[in-house]
Order: sequence, then structure tokens, then C-alpha cells
Amino acid sequence: MTTLKSKLQEDLTAAIRGRDELRSSTLRLTLTAITKEEVAGTEARQLSDDEVQKVIAREAKKRREAAEAFAQGGRPEQAAKEKAEGEILAEYLPKQLSDDELRAIVAQAVEEAKAAGAEGPRAMGQVMKIVNPKVAGLAEGGRVAALVKQLLAG
Repeated sequence: MTTLKSKLQEDLTAAIRGRDELRSSTLRLTLTAITKEEVAGTEARQLSDDEVQKVIAREAKKRREAAEAFAQGGRPEQAAKEKAEGEILAEYLPKQLSDDELRAIVAQAVEEAKAAGAEGPRAMGQVMKIVNPKVAGLAEGGRVAALVKQLLAG
């Protein structure tokens, strides 16, 4: 078993013992998503820590999107619950890059792409190929893409 998955299970046990309903339900749902991912496909397999982290990131993103939808739908109590679940999951993810750090990485990638002869909005794909490996798991794709577009537009 991976270390991240075992940490989630240990934290779930502690949350159940501490009668922390929100944390225990969030961790249960996340562990279920991990198990689903392990048995998906033609044969069961163990997920690596990186793969477990991707599942957690996907679950956290679902919580953020649900919180936004509930907030727009006029259900602030449900939005607050989803947001709290997202914050619990964020504890298991690496710290996200700040806007300044991300801007520096993207600016460097834009310069590399321009040096290779790519300019304007058509260079988006080339810049994203350079940026994505550097920020994998540290910044959301939508945030990165918006910044790349902004810097390519000038």
C-alpha cells in the first residue's frame, strides 16, 4: 500500500475515533475514489503516491466546483460544506504555486517558445508543453492556461 493512501486511512481512523463527521465522510469518499481507480480497467493494481495524489486533486476540484455551483444556486450552507471538504483534501496535496511563482515559470516558457520561433496565440500548445511538466500538481490547468494566454497576448 502506498504511503499516502495509508496516511489517509490512518487519518480516517483518527477522525472516526474523534467523531469528526466532516473529515471522516470526506476521507471515506476519497478512499472510495482511490479504490475505484485501482480496480478500473482490465486488472486491479496498486496506485503510486503520484496517482493517489491525482485522485485527491480531482476530488478537491470537484468540491471547489460544487461549492461554486451551490453558492450561485443560493445554497450557502451546502457551499460552505463543500468548501470545507475541499480544504480537508488540500491538506494532502502539495502547496500550490503563488501567482508570482507561476508567472515567472510561464514567462520563462514563453521566452523559450519565442526563441524557438513560435509567437502569438498559436504558440499556446508549445508553451503549455514546456510549462506543464514544471507545474504538474502545483497549479491548476485552468490557471496556467489563462496566464499563458495573457502573456502570449502581450
